[in-house]
Amino acid sequence: MSFPDITPSLKAAMPDLRGRLLANQSLAELTWFRVGGPAQVLFTPSDEDDLAYFLAHLAGDIPVYVVGVGSNLIVRDGGIAGVVVRLAPRAFGEATASGDTVTAGAAALDKRVAEVAAGANIGGLEFFFGIPGTIGGALRMNAGANGGETKDVLIEARGVGRDGTRYIFHNADMKFVYRNSGVDPSIIFTSARFRGEIRDAEAIRARMAEVQSHRESAQPIREKTGGSTFKNPPGHSAWKLVDAAGCRGLRVGGAQVSEMHCNFLINTGDATAHDIETLGETVRERVKASSGIELQWEIKRIGIPI
Repeated sequence: MSFPDITPSLKAAMPDLRGRLLANQSLAELTWFRVGGPAQVLFTPSDEDDLAYFLAHLAGDIPVYVVGVGSNLIVRDGGIAGVVVRLAPRAFGEATASGDTVTAGAAALDKRVAEVAAGANIGGLEFFFGIPGTIGGALRMNAGANGGETKDVLIEARGVGRDGTRYIFHNADMKFVYRNSGVDPSIIFTSARFRGEIRDAEAIRARMAEVQSHRESAQPIREKTGGSTFKNPPGHSAWKLVDAAGCRGLRVGGAQVSEMHCNFLINTGDATAHDIETLGETVRERVKASSGIELQWEIKRIGIPI
């Protein structure tokens, strides 16, 4: 599968662009599932100025998507028409602490933010240690784990709009709900500031150790997976509904519902994106038939199905 190469026309329209444009770049290696087709264009901006310049000069009819480390993402087998923006750690991955606040780029790993906070004796951000994504994804999805959520600690976030306009969103502007935010989906977050509380260093480290121990004992973190597949319905645990519907270990092609934690899907080695998504939809159907509850995807799915 390949798309028409539009990178020459993009470069001609943006003579001052400093970031990298790649045509028909495979995205499979950028996702934890290790599946999916190519991006018509993969753009890696040099910094926030470069990103804003690119978006301001990009034709409005060209779709734009954002990927981080791909820990909660299925890229479909047909790939993605348009531009995929990937914020690289080199330009957007820094995290620093000052007083009781942590400032982090959108490409900073959630785990790294927790570590930086701990190094400055800042508590309250330990939950980030158990989330295998980046701050950009945490902002978009109100990521949470082990009793904490992004909304609990965010001061403000910076982002760039589809037309290159820059924005600052305070916590209330984010319109956080369970595993989502109300900010326009076209906004690309670039950085954020968080506030915790100065606490005892040993207590912070102990809490982080608890978070890590829980992940290792309860989740298939060494598999090709995508994190929690479905949102927990109000008053229910998604994994319990999946288990009760008889889906633990269920397979479609090379995709399988994890035996260890059945709200995780895994690529056993040769799965396609179609296998994984079909398995997820099969689970949803069985849970609906079993319990009457319709599970909602937590994993983001983008691209063209085959």
